[in-house]
Amino acid sequence: MIADDLVLTAAHCLFDKETGARIAADQIEFLAGWRNGRAVAYRAVRRAVAHPDYVYAGVDSLERVAFDIALLQLDQPIRLPSVIPFATDARPAKGDEVAVVSYAQDRAEAPSLQEVCEVLGRQPGVLVLSCSVDFGSSGAPIFAVQGGIAKVVSVVSAKAEVEGRQVALGTSLQEPLAVLRAELTAGEAVGKARVRMLSGGTAAGAKFVKVAPGTP
Repeated sequence: MIADDLVLTAAHCLFDKETGARIAADQIEFLAGWRNGRAVAYRAVRRAVAHPDYVYAGVDSLERVAFDIALLQLDQPIRLPSVIPFATDARPAKGDEVAVVSYAQDRAEAPSLQEVCEVLGRQPGVLVLSCSVDFGSSGAPIFAVQGGIAKVVSVVSAKAEVEGRQVALGTSLQEPLAVLRAELTAGEAVGKARVRMLSGGTAAGAKFVKVAPGTP
């Protein structure tokens, strides 16, 4: 959560991985603080907005990852002392340490934290990270901690392989997030996205590995 009624995730999480069909907002439920079968709060989703330049069909590319971001607008804000939205921040520099919190495929009942991983490189709109991510980690927040305060600097888009090394690819937030906020503020409908699967192909030396969408 980045506001009491806004949830940040990856755009490809809004598509059915089997059919490629866009998932309707009213079919999505947000479970805040999910752990061991219970959530702190349950909310329906009023609107789900993917970046207008995101394409869920075509050839894998780092350019596609750069727009793999979406916002969920909840039907009601969550205003509880135990649920505090995170601020966002500019993307970190190469060599900076970051952390990932995710519900991976084999850890669906409780979040896991990888406290320290590193920004290996930056492409336009994309971060290449040493973080270990697995199927189900899609849309997971990537945090930078400064002065004891954690801020979201990216979301997990995919895992990939670069020169034989497993890496995570994250989407930079600044410009894409501003576009999404403007979409919500203006109340403009996002055009129908073309459909694609997050698997196969190569781009800029990165071999993409299929990532199954997790709970947004």
